[in-house]
Amino acid sequence: MNILVVTGRLAENAVRKSVRDEADVLVLGIEVAAFTTPALLRRSLPKKKYDLILISGLASGDFSGLETEINTPVPRGPKHAVDPGPVLSPAGSTEFSTKIPACELLKEKRKGSALERATELEDGSTSPQSIRDVKIGGNSRMKVMAEVVDAGHLSSNELTNRILYFVEEGADIIDLGLSLDTTEEEAGNAVNTARAATGVPLSIDTLDPCLINTALDSGIDIVLSLNSGNMNEVKEKIIKNCVSAVIIPDRSADIGSLFRNIDHARKIGITNIIADPVLEPAGHGLSESLNRFREFRKRDRTIPLFFGIGNVTELIDADSQGVNAILSAIAMEFNASILFTPEYSFKARGSVSELKSASIMMMLARDRNSAPKDLGIDLLTLKEKRGREFGKLPGNAIEARGSEKWHLDPAGCFKIEITDSKIQDGKFCQGKIIAKHNEKSITGETAKVVLDTIINMGLVSRLDHSAYLGRELMKAELALKFRRSYSQDDEF
Repeated sequence: MNILVVTGRLAENAVRKSVRDEADVLVLGIEVAAFTTPALLRRSLPKKKYDLILISGLASGDFSGLETEINTPVPRGPKHAVDPGPVLSPAGSTEFSTKIPACELLKEKRKGSALERATELEDGSTSPQSIRDVKIGGNSRMKVMAEVVDAGHLSSNELTNRILYFVEEGADIIDLGLSLDTTEEEAGNAVNTARAATGVPLSIDTLDPCLINTALDSGIDIVLSLNSGNMNEVKEKIIKNCVSAVIIPDRSADIGSLFRNIDHARKIGITNIIADPVLEPAGHGLSESLNRFREFRKRDRTIPLFFGIGNVTELIDADSQGVNAILSAIAMEFNASILFTPEYSFKARGSVSELKSASIMMMLARDRNSAPKDLGIDLLTLKEKRGREFGKLPGNAIEARGSEKWHLDPAGCFKIEITDSKIQDGKFCQGKIIAKHNEKSITGETAKVVLDTIINMGLVSRLDHSAYLGRELMKAELALKFRRSYSQDDEF
């Protein structure tokens, strides 16, 4: 396939280095390729016939007329100079877009292919348990269980919104965590409210046998957590309702008691068993608990395993993406079945979505028999998979100095805030930027649309004020993207 990549003078070296011998490069008489126009490209085209002409992904002109004239597709290439190479390899099998940059198009295509493959693998998997059509164990995908903390004391509306949020984030199972002072009536109401809110499997998390029995009467699907202290008091309803039970040791460090409790559960007729050797927080026995999981798998290769990742994520001051990713990889090696998180602390927000992505990544990696990389889906948020060239400091560069003076804009000031993502009227609503100006409030999901609206409405009159608004609005947009809070004029 003969391909021509169009660029400007500034990016020439980077483009040639990326393209190598996979395509020809046309350097236009402009500095930046984003300013390419149909007329300029037409005047500069070589006589050679090409199958495809890739322009900058940031070019904004309409090239449809030129495409018709030369009978050659002129779609958007990648946005950055270092990216043409990776785009060229699948060029023959990809239908590029005249509106969407090729790098974004291919990224979405790879992600779609990855998700499609994960669905195929899940549909073809076999498992020892199936709860409301959700497979647990075997070679099925690890399922994400999201705990609603203190569910018994939440109002019906609060509990419903929390559940809908978790399901929107990708939870496969909803766990209702009950505090020690929860009443039986509150436990029953929580299960009924949860069942009205969603059709995904529900679990109850308490050691209190009275609360467990109440939940069983209300139609709970999974019981957390059974040991020698409560098993006999709840066995009849577990057996009658064919409910799955998560068995724990009597003491977290005593793996022998875990096997004894499992043996006892089988003897009294509980068949749908999930084992939890108990994952401990870092600094409080994490490595030893991992050894227990390893020991359990050596002795039993079939019982589904419960892996409480939230025990670690909630109790370490580190970004949750990396913690959830590496623990999910470890869970995969133990052939775990359930990844658990309460997403309780602010720093752990997004853990349900992260674990869902991680569970898909690990399934695809296992299918490929490879490391969990280059799968089409990832948990990269701040780090880059492929770096771009750095600029070089000019010898005659002027050292920048900030102004110490501040001038009030006659057009007025702005108060900038962001809203949280939330469930409203049963639907997920994305967080937004709010720019308040006197009696007017402008909202949007990106800094660009908000600032464009401010300018179009004539609400800013000074260049320094426009620059300030651009900085603050972009900080607000990044806060939304990274699920952080935002405070105007604070460092991000």
